Amino acid sequence: MTQSRLKKIMIADDDPGIVDAIEMLLEFEGYAVTSTVDGSTVLDLQKDLPDLLLLDIWMSGEDGRDICRKLKEDEEKKHIPVIMISASKDVKDSAFSAGADDFLAKPFEISDLLAKIEALTK
Repeated sequence: MTQSRLKKIMIADDDPGIVDAIEMLLEFEGYAVTSTVDGSTVLDLQKDLPDLLLLDIWMSGEDGRDICRKLKEDEEKKHIPVIMISASKDVKDSAFSAGADDFLAKPFEISDLLAKIEALTK
């Protein structure tokens, strides 16, 4: 698979174990990966925006749905696809109503994650 540049995926999750695992996997699959444990970092980005954001719903002190809403209201960033992830399946509807492009419940199959990323970054 030759691309003119690597697709950039940003992971926002406050669980370092999850971030490390997903980061290694996506890099192995050929993605350029950045990560943050502070979801609002995404809102502060001015340049070098990711091609996709993997956003955890429950982060210490922050709700990923609020971050997603703010992102989708930002003219410069609303085009960035957001896949929200959560250990709770009950929040799927609220993730979509916050503007998420897709949702994955933890624990998830890596193949499901890769398929969703592939579909949203074409």
